[in-house]
Amino acid sequence: MTNSTETAAPELKRSLKLRDLVLFNVVAVLGLRHLATSSKAGPMSLALWGLAVIFFFIPQGLAVVELSSRFPKEGGVYFWTKRAFGEGHGFLCGWCYWINNVLYYPNLLISTAVIATFAVGKENAGLDKNWHYLIACTLITLWIVVLVNIVGMGTGKWLQNLGGIGTYVPGLVLIVAGLAYLVHHPSATQITMQNIKPNFKDMGALNLWATIAFALAGLELSATMGDEVQNPRKNLPRAIYVAAPLIALLYILGTASMLWLIPNKDIDIVSGFLQGIKFGTSGYSWLWWLGPACAAAYTIGNLGGVGAWLTGPARVAFVIGLDKYFPSAFGKIHPKWGTPYVAIIVQASLATIFLFISTIGAGTKVEEVYLILLDTQVLIYFIPYIYLFIVFMVHRKRASEESSEIVKAPGGVIGAAFVGLSGLAITIFAIVLATIPPADADPLLFRVKVLGGAGGFILVGGLIYWIAQFKAKRAA
Repeated sequence: MTNSTETAAPELKRSLKLRDLVLFNVVAVLGLRHLATSSKAGPMSLALWGLAVIFFFIPQGLAVVELSSRFPKEGGVYFWTKRAFGEGHGFLCGWCYWINNVLYYPNLLISTAVIATFAVGKENAGLDKNWHYLIACTLITLWIVVLVNIVGMGTGKWLQNLGGIGTYVPGLVLIVAGLAYLVHHPSATQITMQNIKPNFKDMGALNLWATIAFALAGLELSATMGDEVQNPRKNLPRAIYVAAPLIALLYILGTASMLWLIPNKDIDIVSGFLQGIKFGTSGYSWLWWLGPACAAAYTIGNLGGVGAWLTGPARVAFVIGLDKYFPSAFGKIHPKWGTPYVAIIVQASLATIFLFISTIGAGTKVEEVYLILLDTQVLIYFIPYIYLFIVFMVHRKRASEESSEIVKAPGGVIGAAFVGLSGLAITIFAIVLATIPPADADPLLFRVKVLGGAGGFILVGGLIYWIAQFKAKRAA
């Protein structure tokens, strides 16, 4: 085994129960905005969802189940990687996981601000292109979520719980609307055996694969809070077994409903699922309130999503602070509320800066920023996933670490090989595809923004690690 330091974390309150973890997984992974992105690409997306579930989502879930039952520790994938490969690899994994969320917040918060206009009947008021509204709305939302989660996990979990419900219910409404429309109307988008097959020769179209893989990522997030979960060896795996099928079904059936309700060329990439609900209920005048209600519920869902992706990565930064690679203040917990408040505040402050940066550039559209940030995230976020699947295979081979409490991926050696190699291959494939510009984008500008941005963040992380190593050697 690779030797590495394991710093004992301050004692944290175990506030999360099985119900909380299930809803946390739902709000962390499920994003109805991805239904618009996938369905706009046409029926091919249905096959890609199915393939992604089999070869990426299921392996991801099984890898996290085994590792979280093996090492139910604060820090999750950072801790697992550090234990397998040492401090350097652990830091790179943890840094990419943490800094990715600085980019994720603009993505999620801008989507929230746009969807909120539907809840108050202002979807045609042009607010989705008004950066004054978007900045004000996103910043207020972000810092409300910050305050709620600093007060404590026992309080913050209710925001995530409401978010899980608020995310899932509109998805179910969309599916029911699609089924109701199916009874009396033909599909708005032609779906045939021919056009449902992915065109693997069209690499530009297959850029969608990276988006779909990203949409299915996030089951590892709850494991970052291992020291705050009641009976983590049992509840972390159970929560994944409950939440994962619910998520996969809603993505696939939700996309099918979108394609049946609306011609894929007419789908709005930011608020498409609300288009579907509105269209599917248009024949029932007494359901006029359903669209705004779903928009309001999904706004709450996105608030819960922000909370989940604020608290989880902050725990990674918290453990990195305990290991002295981040300033020691990151390892502090609030004396009253018992939360890593410094890590949360720093992360939110950086997100605030990048919210402003994302608005620079004359003529920049919400959709363009949305897609560029999404592809940049894929490159950075999937580096920890490369570690996740390799670490899974490494720990599986260490017989000395076996325990009857470990929930192992089924299938023995063959099953473990499928989980590790399939997940790793799809992760690398998604990273490669994320570098391919969409058909309507300037290829050079796209690559400069995506590759340059991702590379710059990784270099900054390397510099931070080198400085910490240099200081440690001088102090020795």
